[in-house]
Amino acid sequence: MSNDEQALFSAIDALLEQVAQDPLPPPAERKRLREAAGLSQDQIAKALQARRESVGNWEAGRSEPRPPKRAAYARLLEGLATRFPAPAADSPDAAPALAVPQAFTGPAPQPVPAPAVVPPSRPGSSSTAKPTASSRRPGAKKAVRTAAPAAAATDPRFENGPLAVLDVEDGQVVAYCVGGLVLDVPAKTLPALVDWTLTEARLGQARLHRSGYDADPMLVLTPAALERYGLPTTLTQEERSAGRLNDRHKVIKQVERAGLELTKRGFGAWTRIFYRPEDGKRRCVQLCIPAWGALPTSEWDDKKDPKLPTMSAADLARFLGSYADRVMTPRGTTATTGVALMEALRPPTRAEKDEESGAFKSALNADALTALYPVVECEVPDEHPVLKGKWPRHHQRTPDQMLMEEPLSWCRDLTDDECLKPYLVGIDINMAFAAATNSLVVGLGGPTHLTGNPAFDPKLPGSWLVDLSHVDLSRARIAGRTVDGTRLPSPFTPTGEHPTGPAWYATPSVAYAVQLGFDVAPIEAYVRMESGRYLDPWYDRLRDAYLATMADLGVTPDMDDRAFLEAMAAAKDADPAMALLLKAIKATAKGGIGKLRQRSRGQVPFYEPWPALERKTWRPDIRAAVLSTVRVIMHRKMMKTAAAADIYPVAVATDCIVYPSTGPSPLDLLPYTPDGKPVTGTFRLGVSPGMVKHEGTQTVLWAEEQFEKNGGLFNIARNIKNGRPADDDGE
Repeated sequence: MSNDEQALFSAIDALLEQVAQDPLPPPAERKRLREAAGLSQDQIAKALQARRESVGNWEAGRSEPRPPKRAAYARLLEGLATRFPAPAADSPDAAPALAVPQAFTGPAPQPVPAPAVVPPSRPGSSSTAKPTASSRRPGAKKAVRTAAPAAAATDPRFENGPLAVLDVEDGQVVAYCVGGLVLDVPAKTLPALVDWTLTEARLGQARLHRSGYDADPMLVLTPAALERYGLPTTLTQEERSAGRLNDRHKVIKQVERAGLELTKRGFGAWTRIFYRPEDGKRRCVQLCIPAWGALPTSEWDDKKDPKLPTMSAADLARFLGSYADRVMTPRGTTATTGVALMEALRPPTRAEKDEESGAFKSALNADALTALYPVVECEVPDEHPVLKGKWPRHHQRTPDQMLMEEPLSWCRDLTDDECLKPYLVGIDINMAFAAATNSLVVGLGGPTHLTGNPAFDPKLPGSWLVDLSHVDLSRARIAGRTVDGTRLPSPFTPTGEHPTGPAWYATPSVAYAVQLGFDVAPIEAYVRMESGRYLDPWYDRLRDAYLATMADLGVTPDMDDRAFLEAMAAAKDADPAMALLLKAIKATAKGGIGKLRQRSRGQVPFYEPWPALERKTWRPDIRAAVLSTVRVIMHRKMMKTAAAADIYPVAVATDCIVYPSTGPSPLDLLPYTPDGKPVTGTFRLGVSPGMVKHEGTQTVLWAEEQFEKNGGLFNIARNIKNGRPADDDGE
């Protein structure tokens, strides 16, 4: 063959390779052809000089082969299609709409959903798998893959849901998914389990924002599953202290030999196992291990009557699957998930097309937190590195040195008239922290230092050093009526005491003083010129999750006040799984706000940087603005309630307010208009965030006994629910 002929043949071969890049049979047909030939993924991967998981991705539709492997893969499939044609349409084994053309040179086939596959029978089991006990669809059958749940219509990649709970049944590992689906798990080792999850399980969750990332598939391992994969059901004392499995454990060695990697946190209660990204695609699986403390009772369970340890795998999948569907796939603690939800809904970057080159590049989102900025001394906690050498080691910073925007905790003595009322009734604000974020303008950029007595601007979020000791609310007037401010807490301090001099305040606190009619004269300030309603989508998603869960418990926004109180009382005995879901959603809201100023947990020495400081969402100024807003909203409603009904709170603890009352119900307390409607601006009963519910009722005699017993160091609001200190499920 001459050189000219060789060049022509090479050109034709290159052209044929290019033509073969487009048409390939659908992913399900690729798998059928391989299995019909009795070939394994390993054999094909070795022949194509590719990774086995890459072949699995091609068959699952997660990725497509690229040249030169694509042409060789197409040639293989064409040959297999010739030897193993698709069954005829009238055959009982036919797979409709998946017939493969004899040559892959025509137009690319339209994508077709994967067909339902009949599960193989396990030894000792009947041909028809038994239904799951907790299936939402009665009679749902055990299957390797059944018809996808409703959500799969929008994203078939994750047709089996965001997560699965792995258990052992009749000697076989099974995966309980959402919607009652149960999958047989063929993997015998942990690395094989990761490969199965990435290539065949079809688990995961679509991104919450077009510029975000899909959630990694999550596997929850029961104790039986831990034993099956060679993991301990309990950690040693040393491992519990470290929060991770010993790095010398044999399973970790298995993971390393398989080419898998762990994050810096190691193998703990929440573990991420991943391959290095291939073709820019993330390949990671998240493990949740409740037996190692992944789901603590303070966030996910009932402290007094824990239910998760005895919950079946199917019910646990329903519980966590509902949380993932309404909030997001858990990333760890509820607080960690809460702050991760902020970034998932407001990603820092987006893809932007370059007009000159036509290529896509990364660009910053103007409505997101996009960078780490210099911190402000007054906004950071005592252990922050920026404060090193500023004060003696145990110095207690004063309000003019530190921004003290914290939840309100206040209690006062009852007056003689209040002691004549028999009851103390507590009302609690629904989702108070989340409600305060609704339409809240927060800083998005770095701080700008204003000096020389700057003028106050309520549109600039930040911290202001200002003296509010002149704000006297002792004879305040609201709606033409005088209010006795001495029986109300001050809205400007966490203790409710009157400020005594200059102090640092967040913008909402100073703006409230202006709204009350007082002049303010800031001394200096740190403000953010770039601002926006960063938390709006976060609030919307948590609000919707909260309302949907309350509806499952029988409480809806359209109820009148009496029906609402009755429904709330009945909800205590409703679905336990939904009650736990409600607690987790509320903890996500509170914990997410608290995470904005996550403190060192002793993992590093004082004044040394801790890991949380590396997050773009470590923003203590935003947390301060939220807590300031909570106090302001509560105080404004307390003022209007006092003006409308001449009643005053005797105690406040975070989001719970206690009033003396002639009756045991909030209906005996809250003011209404003559036509039976709540007075505008006062506390209103209802299920929506920002409205209130009944927290508890005690007698005035009980309160007096507690005051005497505790020497006055007693906050009624923290004990109003059942006479004992309330569980602190806050930040």
